[in-house]
Amino acid sequence: MSSNKKYWKSVDELQGDSSIEALRQNEFVQEIPTDEFLGDKETLEASETTRRDFLKYVGFSTAAASLAACEGPVIKSVPYVVQPEQIVPGVADYYATTIADGFDFASVLVKTREGRPIKIENNDLAKGGFGANARVHASVLGMYDTNRAQFPTAAGEEVSWSDIDKSVVGALEGGKKAVLLTQTFASPSTDKLIEEFKAKFPNVSHVAYDAAGEQFALDAFEMKYGFRALPDYDFAKADVIVAVGADFVGDWNGGGYDSAYGKKRVPKNGKMSKHFQFEANMSLSGANADVRVPSTPSQQKLIVQALAGGSVSGLPEGIKAKVAQARKALLAAGDNGLLITGVQDVATQKITLDFNAGKSVMDTAKPKMTRSGDARKMTQLVKDMNAGQVGTLIMAGVNPVYSLPNATEFTEGLKKVEVSVACSIRADETAALSTHIAPVPHYLESWGDVQIKMGEVSLQQPTIKEIFNTRQFQQSLLTWMGEDKTYYEYLKDTMTSAGLPFNKSVQAGVVETNAFAKAVTPSNTSITSDAGLSSTLQEGTGDFELTLYTMTSMGDGTQANNPWLQEMPDPLTRCTWDNYLTMSEADAKEKGLWFDRSTFFTEARHNANGGLNGHYANVTVNGVTLENVPVMIQPGQAKGSVGLAVGYGRKNGIQEEMQTGVNAFPLMQNFQTTQKVSIEKVGGVHEFASVQLHNTLMGRGDIVKETTLEIFNTKDKHSWNVMPEVSKGHIEYEVTSPEVDLWDEFDRSVGHHFNLAIDLNACTGCGACVIACHAENNVPVVGKSEIRRSRDMHWLRIDRYYSSEETFELDDTKKNDFSGLGGDKGSLGGFGELEDPAANPQVAFQPIMCQHCNHAPCETVCPVAASAHGKQGQNHMTYNRCVGTRYCANNCPYKVRRFNWFLYNGNDEFDYHMNNDLGRMVINPDVTVRSRGVMEKCSMCIQMTQKTILDAKRDGRKVKDGEFATACSNACTSGALAFGDINDKESEIETLRTDDRMYHLLEHVGTKPNVFYQTMVRNTEEA
Repeated sequence: MSSNKKYWKSVDELQGDSSIEALRQNEFVQEIPTDEFLGDKETLEASETTRRDFLKYVGFSTAAASLAACEGPVIKSVPYVVQPEQIVPGVADYYATTIADGFDFASVLVKTREGRPIKIENNDLAKGGFGANARVHASVLGMYDTNRAQFPTAAGEEVSWSDIDKSVVGALEGGKKAVLLTQTFASPSTDKLIEEFKAKFPNVSHVAYDAAGEQFALDAFEMKYGFRALPDYDFAKADVIVAVGADFVGDWNGGGYDSAYGKKRVPKNGKMSKHFQFEANMSLSGANADVRVPSTPSQQKLIVQALAGGSVSGLPEGIKAKVAQARKALLAAGDNGLLITGVQDVATQKITLDFNAGKSVMDTAKPKMTRSGDARKMTQLVKDMNAGQVGTLIMAGVNPVYSLPNATEFTEGLKKVEVSVACSIRADETAALSTHIAPVPHYLESWGDVQIKMGEVSLQQPTIKEIFNTRQFQQSLLTWMGEDKTYYEYLKDTMTSAGLPFNKSVQAGVVETNAFAKAVTPSNTSITSDAGLSSTLQEGTGDFELTLYTMTSMGDGTQANNPWLQEMPDPLTRCTWDNYLTMSEADAKEKGLWFDRSTFFTEARHNANGGLNGHYANVTVNGVTLENVPVMIQPGQAKGSVGLAVGYGRKNGIQEEMQTGVNAFPLMQNFQTTQKVSIEKVGGVHEFASVQLHNTLMGRGDIVKETTLEIFNTKDKHSWNVMPEVSKGHIEYEVTSPEVDLWDEFDRSVGHHFNLAIDLNACTGCGACVIACHAENNVPVVGKSEIRRSRDMHWLRIDRYYSSEETFELDDTKKNDFSGLGGDKGSLGGFGELEDPAANPQVAFQPIMCQHCNHAPCETVCPVAASAHGKQGQNHMTYNRCVGTRYCANNCPYKVRRFNWFLYNGNDEFDYHMNNDLGRMVINPDVTVRSRGVMEKCSMCIQMTQKTILDAKRDGRKVKDGEFATACSNACTSGALAFGDINDKESEIETLRTDDRMYHLLEHVGTKPNVFYQTMVRNTEEA
């Protein structure tokens, strides 16, 4: 039963650290500086906010909040003199397009207002394309980045495009070797254009490079099928999933699998998928697994061999047992058993290809085309550059000076290249060292086509005219070839010649076609082995095994200048604005990187306000050292292993506030993401901006309800989804019974009544909903310093809970049996055993937003009625009425309200793209931009629900089921979030509300929320 299970948010909470208890009791860690106002008579008298002054005089002790909540600045709007025909003011237009930045690929819809793209949504017509992840949702903000390269330059000086063209064409016609070094475009028209460019200039060769690629999986696929691609997997058909070092819920093989995986995790007809995860770092996949087995990278290679029928020798006994269990389940699943791996080794990758061959869960006939880089060709290019053999280097979508492991060698070689052209969106590390910068537009300003999965082409169209003096890479190629046609014309000709209806395809955003498919010809490949890229794990020295990974928020660092992503909490560590070395508690204590329980004389793991601290370490791989890397204690990290995210540490073309973290790419020796490393503790204390302990629900039980599939299938819901009861007249009533209701009920059966459903089984913790909420509701970015002060402004957060295998009762029994200090029953050793769950905890993700309670505690305590209830079930906030007393936040049991300590918009102290005219173009005009001193929270996207109602009213019809949506429910591709009208008795939301798994958060408090959850069901054998 869920209430018997022990949940904790951090190691410190598990240990009962006194600083955490202090944080719980002090919700607002810093008081409003009332003395600055009340102590200065002139300041007080000069205020024109007489209504708020009145509140002070009638006795409100927080009158300073009234004065702080001054009106926001008035910004005059400029009306259309001649209104464009295609634009209706106040009405959004949607355009289908595609993102393909070399790392993230997705077919999307772009919402525009008055010609401004302001939000990204999923394109449901795309079958092979992936849903928009958090980075894709945030990408709209990147278009309004003033740090973009705004005009062409040569030797650092602004020049004309004709000057660039003259220099490049002259160099190409010189006859010396020229190289196109590009990202993976996965674009049929671009591939065709590059081939024509090479034919025009025979001295040109093409090298594709992926900063965070899948080198060994690509090699294995090419050896077997004759071209570079990645097999596609259908997790919706997989009854048993065994993943070894593969974070497929995250970015493994380009990502995009969380949707099918999440839907298969919801129990239907008593069945759900069974997921085994063998990994070193705690990943999103491991957090969602039924059985997670911590294992080092060197063990993972042996595990794959054993799962495929090989020997289990060399593995620890505990892992052997789990391998046997997983193999038995795989074989029993037959055609629906899936084995995948991220082990950096061609032979191991081939094992999984052979194991899955012919199964419905793996598709090799229509593989993924989103990765194509070849590290061998990249290595040879660096050698040729240093030998002076490359006269011209044209780069597009790559930043090797930052991301190459041997970046120093590349930099030296770049100096010997006569003409180097960086077709880049910003003056990044590579562009800064190039002779020419040919700035390219944002993807929302571009034309293009992308074959994410073979057999389906996604179209890219501009949603706004180029903001700066930029030119697409493809247009540059055409110009340098002497062609007078535009890339739009070239793209249209390519599509039309393939027999595709161009305009219709652009409108839909996708078109199914085999016109650009590649034939399977294994004999074409020259790859026979790792070819010099064998694992460095055996060659390196060090006590630890490092796994380099991409963080959910930052990816490969392409969008490092995006403040929405910088401030997005990592799903597992809940940290923002940083990367760090993840390490197990046992290893940290052994290396002196663990903060002991703080005393008056020792360094504290937490500041007085709850801010998390960490030690620093130097990390060395084969003589290459990263200095002062912060260390994060990560429950579930395999002992003997550490993890470090790439994508951080960028400097050039990056706003100073976003120049965070350390660059981990230099440690990717031989293009291997797993390395032998040595770790040395160094002095200093690092300050993390972590939200893992903010907004705690004060230790209340029944927050996460869960059960096992066995109990779910065999027992009544009252045994695993217990409804709290209260006593009235010595008779027990369920807490939802009208008999014990203290409120007079409204008739909510008339009109619409909105509810939001959240399925804990389907939620993978990906965070796409968090960024979508930011974009839709103008949520401000406050920066690392404010996050550390518990002042994060996210309207929607995804709480991550660890849980112990033991129950509270077992823990209590053990503690009661302690006798003395030493020995097995001594409290010193015994309490240590109670902390063992930190070695490999189970994880639950729980999205939390305003619960829109029908009996809302916030509404009863607001002195100015700023918080009120609507007829449709939403809890409203009238921002102009709010005086910032914060009573509502104190009285909210869910801790979902946010206080504007500052004016974040139009304030140079918070320069995160919303303090210049360009950055403010991303603001949604349907949602108020809040001012200082005002409380804000989730509005259940009332602007979206009202738009749906008005559309139906205009059409003279009823709203159809599925039309109502919020930003978070629209963003969720796994089906974890569903929104609708419960007064429509045939609706999906009403079906979910009456489902046996439904429960409300903190039901016993009696708030009667309009947000409800579905009990988590784990597919474990243990009851």
